Amino acid sequence: TTQEEKSLLIKPISKGALYESAVEAIKTVYDPEFPLIDIYTMGLIYAIDIQDNPKKIIISMTFTSPQCPAIDLLQQMTIFAIKTKLPEHEVKLEIVREPLRSPSLIQDEDFKKMFFDM
Repeated sequence: TTQEEKSLLIKPISKGALYESAVEAIKTVYDPEFPLIDIYTMGLIYAIDIQDNPKKIIISMTFTSPQCPAIDLLQQMTIFAIKTKLPEHEVKLEIVREPLRSPSLIQDEDFKKMFFDM
């Protein structure tokens, strides 16, 4: 893991019940190309920022690759999942292109082993 990758590990900019609800919602979103692991666990979510006034949730996320065919679908699914769980909040996605997702950002040690042991 490079220092830059470590600085992008999921950062709970906001803590508490709203943050946990946002994480729960995001964990219901799966990349169609990797249907065994949700996008949060896969390391596609870099930051979650919950703001109170106005009520807004800002998600910094990336994709499996710049050519990911599911970019639009993943964005729509992420917004829908959060709006379903936290309907009073506006949802904004910030797409991070650099650095690209790395298997080292995966949040589950067993899935991480699958990627590194291949």
